[in-house]
Amino acid sequence: MQPLPFTVLYAACLAVLLGAVQLLRQAVDLRPPPAPQPVEEVRVIAVPPRPEGVRQVQGEGEEGYRYTEAACLKLDGQYRDICYHQLARQRAPTDLDGALAACRAIAEEETVQECTADVAELYAPTDREAALAVCPTIERKKWRDQCVFGIALALVKRDPEGAFRLCERAGQWRDFCRHDVNGEISQFDLDLAMAHCAAEEGDLLTRKSCWHGIGKYVARVDVDRAFAACAAVPPGPENLYRENCYHGLGWGAAEQAGADFADRCDRAGAAADSCRVGVAYNVRRFDEARAMAVCEKVRRDDLHDQCTRFVRDGHL
Repeated sequence: MQPLPFTVLYAACLAVLLGAVQLLRQAVDLRPPPAPQPVEEVRVIAVPPRPEGVRQVQGEGEEGYRYTEAACLKLDGQYRDICYHQLARQRAPTDLDGALAACRAIAEEETVQECTADVAELYAPTDREAALAVCPTIERKKWRDQCVFGIALALVKRDPEGAFRLCERAGQWRDFCRHDVNGEISQFDLDLAMAHCAAEEGDLLTRKSCWHGIGKYVARVDVDRAFAACAAVPPGPENLYRENCYHGLGWGAAEQAGADFADRCDRAGAAADSCRVGVAYNVRRFDEARAMAVCEKVRRDDLHDQCTRFVRDGHL
């Protein structure tokens, strides 16, 4: 066997860990869905940038390594699957049929479906309708819906309105799609993003997550502009729209500034604690102790309890 590139070894280790996580998810899939929470218990939400478990799509392969079918054939088992997955991503922007053929060469069925969704996303800027036609061929709903979600993300800058409306076809990822797509729109066309949220579409959770995405994505590129945007958000029921925008702002700003950003949340005025909760939720991903310290700065009893519960347990 030829020496393995570092990127393939790294990806193999990652795949083993994700495989174990997937086994747990499959068990969770068998459980009945949880009962919906009362509105008053869902004050502030933190929507992840992509559905849990979905890896970022890469077109060229890590570090520019060029994958070939001949090289993949020299590998065995999981290493071969990883190689074909990367080969599919590498081909996808310009060769839809070749990329899908590489996906079909993968032995593990779950990875075949993930690979197919990745290919559709990467091909979407070349031919939107051809990419969308791939999605119904995916058997498992998770990846079939993710296929549409990924295509919407891929088309944000080319057709922002069309990308946002495409989220209606994203099934179980609809609200995540609207959150992320509109968030990305807000980075270059804040007026359009604000208009989407102001249209008051969907239930309360859908509407809150729309404003949350604006705060989060704008804060990633310009914190001052994010504070100005959230200040212009209508209060909404029980001030939830504005609070969720500031919660997203705290999350997005903490990606760069970390837990220290909590000390700048006073700029949010009455929604400062929502901003701090957003910081804590983000920081929890890599430092629970520091996240809990941020929660201790939250003054409102309800948000303080929510913050500490989430940091401690990982859910509300």
